[in-house]
This record gives sequence, C-alpha cells and structure tokens, in this order.
Amino acid sequence: MKTTNLIQQRSFDFAKQIIDLYSKLQHENEFVLSRQLLKSGTSVGANVEEAIAGQSRKDFAAKMAIASKEARETRYWLRLLKETDLSNIDVTDYITEIEAIINILTKIVKTTQSHIQNPVQD
Repeated sequence: MKTTNLIQQRSFDFAKQIIDLYSKLQHENEFVLSRQLLKSGTSVGANVEEAIAGQSRKDFAAKMAIASKEARETRYWLRLLKETDLSNIDVTDYITEIEAIINILTKIVKTTQSHIQNPVQD
C-alpha cells in the first residue's frame, strides 16, 4: 500500500489551481504576470517530484531547496496581483496555500540538511 506524500500532493494540487488561475487571468487579458505565475507555480511540484527521485540526500535537499525558491517566487507574483489593479480576482486563498507549502518545504530542507551534517550513527 502506497502512502501519500503530503508535499507531493499539495504541490500538485496547487499547480492545478495555478493553471486555473492562469486561465482566468488570460481571460482578463493579463498576460505578463499570469505567465510568470504559471511558470513558478507549476515548477514547485515539478521540483518536488525531482527531489523524490533524488540520487542522494544532498540531491534531495538541493531539489527541495529549488522547490522552496520557486514557491517564494510564486508568492511574490501572487502578492503583486493582490496589491495592484491588474486583476479583480481574489488571490488570498492562493497566498495562504503557498505560504503553507513554503513552510513545509522549509522544514523539509532544514531537517534534511541537518541529517546530512549530523548523520545518525548505528
């Protein structure tokens, strides 16, 4: 029986939400920020997937760190949408979700880096 990987599922679900938001923004003729948001918002989950297939703990940590950076970039674009007049779409829930994803990724990266620096002796 396969267990669900929380960050894998949340980042995938978030990517689907970002694709939907991108479509709505395109419909409002917002092309610049929507494209940036699409790229960074879907990249989070792609990097999580790569991390899961990492060849080592260092590789895993590096890919998760990239996912974290992409999540932070996504938060930036969402904040710009929220605080400008480029769109009337409320992005508050998207910001809340990306904040949660950032928190999870930060914890994963810190924990993994700690285990790399201080490996448990058997």
